[in-house]
Amino acid sequence: MFKLFTKGFWDVIARVILRNKIAILLAIVLATVFFSTQWENMRFTYTEANLLPDDHEVNVVYNDFLKVFGEEGNLVVLGIKDSSLFTVEKLNAWNKLSEEFKSLNEIEAVLSIKDLKKLVKDTENERFELIPFIKDSINSITQLDSLQEELFKQYPFYDNFLFNKNTKTIRTAIYLKKDIVNTSARKDFVFNELLPKVEAFEEATNLDVRISGMPYVRTLNAQNIVDEIGKFIALALGVTSLIFFFFFRSFRATLISLIVVCIGVMWTFGIIGLLNYEITVLTALIPPLIIVIGIPNCIFLINKYQHEVKLHGNKVKSLQRVITKIGNATLMTNVTTASGFATFMLTESTLLKEFGLVASLSILAIFILCLLIIPIIYTFLPYPKDRHLEHLNKRWIGGFVNWMERMVKQRRITIYITSIILLIASMIGIYQIKISGSLIEDMSKEAEFFQDIRFFEEEFNGIMPVEILVDTKRKKGVMKLATLKRMNELEDVILETPELSRPISIVSLVKYSKQAYYNGNPKYYQLPTSQENSFILSYAKNSSSDLNLLNNFVDSTGQYARITTFMKDIGTDKMERIEDNLQAKINKVFPADKYNVTITGKALVFQKGTKYLVKNLAISLSLAIFLISLFMAYMFRSFRMIVVSLVPNLLPLVITAGLMGYLGVPIKPSTILVFSIAFGISVDDTIHFLAKYRQELQANHWKIRKSVYAALRETGVSMFYTSIVLFFGFLVFTFSSFGGTVALGALVSATLLFAMLSNLLLLPSLLLSLERSIANKEVLKEPSINIIPEEDINEDEFENDKNNN
Repeated sequence: MFKLFTKGFWDVIARVILRNKIAILLAIVLATVFFSTQWENMRFTYTEANLLPDDHEVNVVYNDFLKVFGEEGNLVVLGIKDSSLFTVEKLNAWNKLSEEFKSLNEIEAVLSIKDLKKLVKDTENERFELIPFIKDSINSITQLDSLQEELFKQYPFYDNFLFNKNTKTIRTAIYLKKDIVNTSARKDFVFNELLPKVEAFEEATNLDVRISGMPYVRTLNAQNIVDEIGKFIALALGVTSLIFFFFFRSFRATLISLIVVCIGVMWTFGIIGLLNYEITVLTALIPPLIIVIGIPNCIFLINKYQHEVKLHGNKVKSLQRVITKIGNATLMTNVTTASGFATFMLTESTLLKEFGLVASLSILAIFILCLLIIPIIYTFLPYPKDRHLEHLNKRWIGGFVNWMERMVKQRRITIYITSIILLIASMIGIYQIKISGSLIEDMSKEAEFFQDIRFFEEEFNGIMPVEILVDTKRKKGVMKLATLKRMNELEDVILETPELSRPISIVSLVKYSKQAYYNGNPKYYQLPTSQENSFILSYAKNSSSDLNLLNNFVDSTGQYARITTFMKDIGTDKMERIEDNLQAKINKVFPADKYNVTITGKALVFQKGTKYLVKNLAISLSLAIFLISLFMAYMFRSFRMIVVSLVPNLLPLVITAGLMGYLGVPIKPSTILVFSIAFGISVDDTIHFLAKYRQELQANHWKIRKSVYAALRETGVSMFYTSIVLFFGFLVFTFSSFGGTVALGALVSATLLFAMLSNLLLLPSLLLSLERSIANKEVLKEPSINIIPEEDINEDEFENDKNNN
């Protein structure tokens, strides 16, 4: 009954499409115009990708920190490592550059060599005063030498913050206003103020200025994402259209396909705008993905049309069969592909939810466009010429199909042994996979800003902030000497960790105060004793408001303190060990009943987000397998067929995971996507093959071998065509400057290639070997959805259309 319904349904669809050509084309044009009006709602992301749910404990801790101290990623640093900087003219020019930033609306504070001040004891008034190292400008070499002597040898408070005393590297710290860090004003500052001023300075002084800091890195990285969208779309269009033309040798067919996928890309951008989503490193991949996935749809439809035309020469009948025979099959394959992406919507990550929703909607949209536009356009075009149909008789394709058939007939044991060896080797490789949670690992290694990151890692031990929030649970608890000593013990652990920079906190300022109390003697740069503490605090209380250096280290109530350090770009394993070491010290030094101490910061949040995604990978992939199994069960009504169909699709995923282990490709947000995407796409070939196999079984009176070989010959060419397009289409992503995108493209391409061979060799071999248990009428019951209709459409019903065309 349902079979008759689906057949009738596609008959109706074919009538509606071919009898309402103009109206449908007009509707597509209007829909495209509507989606294009939504482009203005697209926003480019100004925040890091937060991979964790909003209510996750790590996010809660991080947000608690932000409530106390505000945005912590607002620091931009400029650095120079050049001995020629220490001349009167160039150092004054460097200080002048820093002064220019202070007048900008986007800037909260600027701290450079010129802004450094000595903490000096005023014995007469019993207070501390701040005296600048440089009053106006440097006027002589003697003054310059004196400055170097003081800074590099006498004032450890500033060491490793504004200078590295060992390498004489100097830097300037620019603090953006916290309320603009995650807005478009940050981008305007970087491109309209920061870069022009630095370039002018470099040209005037012939010095190489290094720039870094999370606001700067995020801005340039986001711009790279935007720049790559156009490049990927152009590459995807170029590669897929070239392959398409190579197969079909028809400019007409190639142009039609390009029109369809270009409209699909326009709709994708419209969907992003309509949903008011941001363009992230993931959503930026969807437009080229739609091209890569849309072209195989075009191949199936156009190949079927040309095959039918060659068979009987009736254009209207051919277009009817394109819709009724291929429409149902492409619907099922696009639904399974969309399901692979849609599983990301079931995770708790906002980033993945948005990616999954936009991708799945776009895939269904490109299916609708292909089904509507291609048959309609061909109704207006003349019959294909003989040269356009020559690809149907290509000998090399026939040779490829013969090779597959020969392998399945004669080398099934070889196929099984090879599969088992690959499976065992892959399982070994899987145990070598590492997890990566680095904020900068996927950034362009060739980009100048990435080289600058490495520079600051070498000179100052990193740019990625790690924050420790100390809650003393009582007002003014931070300034208690017992608290300061505990914080100092924790800072000693940080100092002993080579991957972390020298910590900055109230402890450093108190040590500096003791040094000042003892007339600037650097050997007294240490915490005061209980007796000294009372004298030093009395000096601090009598000091002018200009000495209010506590704001960035202690909250207004004196209950909360922060310890800030910066981390190098290290692997997740090292990061976890460092966190464990710090936590062990915290547990030992800070009693839980008196203190609440938490570790947070952007680097830690990202690392935790990656681990969270790895856990969700199994859930997402399991959901994809479950959903697609439901489709298979609904179509074939056979549990055994579901198992047989999953084996050749799961094996390529295992092989790819094994390759990641052997090649050292870590599990990270970008590579996590590979498995669900590849599984959703590769299972399409299985559906096509099994649908044709079941049809051949009925036509050949349940003769298994004859049916398998007939299905292999019939579907092998189309599977080969589409797999090649998908392979090279995803390979386009290897031209990215982002390491994660490169890995995604290469791994999906490899997986789809393995999947093609698995579906063409292993799947038919399994069907032949298990023929007694699966290939009978009881097991292969009447399908709920007849993917490939068995009967021809009555062309008389379309006689009017035939006469009109």
